[in-house]
Amino acid sequence: MQQKQRLPARKSKVTVKDIALRAGVGESTVSRIMRNKGPVAEETRQRVMEAVRATGYVPNRIAGSLASLDSHLVGVVVPSLSNIVFPEVLQGVHAALHGSDYQPVISITGYDIDLEETIVRGLLSWKPAAILIAGFDHTPATHRMLSESGIRIVEMMDIDSPPIDIAVGMSHRRAGYATGQYLVERGYRRFGYAGHDWKADRRARLRYDGICDALRNAELGIAAHAIAEGPSSVGAGREMTARLCAQPAKLDAIIYSNDDMAVGGVFHCLGAGIRMPDDLAVFGFNGLDIGRELPQPLSTVRSNRFLIGRTSVEKAFETPERPQTRSIVDTGFEIFPGATA
Repeated sequence: MQQKQRLPARKSKVTVKDIALRAGVGESTVSRIMRNKGPVAEETRQRVMEAVRATGYVPNRIAGSLASLDSHLVGVVVPSLSNIVFPEVLQGVHAALHGSDYQPVISITGYDIDLEETIVRGLLSWKPAAILIAGFDHTPATHRMLSESGIRIVEMMDIDSPPIDIAVGMSHRRAGYATGQYLVERGYRRFGYAGHDWKADRRARLRYDGICDALRNAELGIAAHAIAEGPSSVGAGREMTARLCAQPAKLDAIIYSNDDMAVGGVFHCLGAGIRMPDDLAVFGFNGLDIGRELPQPLSTVRSNRFLIGRTSVEKAFETPERPQTRSIVDTGFEIFPGATA
């Protein structure tokens, strides 16, 4: 499913001269700071970088006659490769670029939006043909750079906010709602939630909000929470499950922020002699292979990660020039019943 939204008019390119005038320094000083060459007073550096962030300026590292040549680089910015989620997206990107002259340049942010800003500025300085970037959470400077770059920008994984240019993914809020609705329809009433750092993973928070919406509509709610401070992992999922099971309130279902966490929950149940789903239901998100290969396949939501990567490339090269309308492509999701809920 594809939606169209009209974009605002694009501003003219910011130049070194514009930055120099705004910061009250010479153009050569701006160039030295952007290339990190030679000593510069810290106060001057801060003034220049403030001007850079405020205007969305990006240096051009392809100088002279080379600047007119077409770039065959495609920037791909993802937060992590620690589980199979983003590698599957990259497989889709690779499949779509296979046989073309374009090469992906892959960068990892570690869910750090300030690092993402540095990465995006560096990628844009090489004048890529397009940038594929995970999610909508950017610093104002990153958003400005991407908006004013003029190249095709695809924000992947999520469609719950207006994109800069193109969004390809699924509604995480609707996926959360479908999860809550599915479990309520199967008779579950006392819910726990095991999650990880919402500040870093906005999409997990959107799913949680959708779950709460569905439970609220059934006059229910989350009875107990256990939130790990760091990123999601099997170990964190096992620890959060133990914490929930130790609470006085007896739960009949635990919903997890993703499959990594849910697999940890399954391991805790197996070790503690808790029967799934008779004593406790376990429900994840992502539809990872490890969940399907458990002795009892994990009940979860499957996201179409390979399709997201492939479609992102196809949309980025649908037209070379950025049109005046935004595009939103919903790659959907499905509930996998499994055997743990």
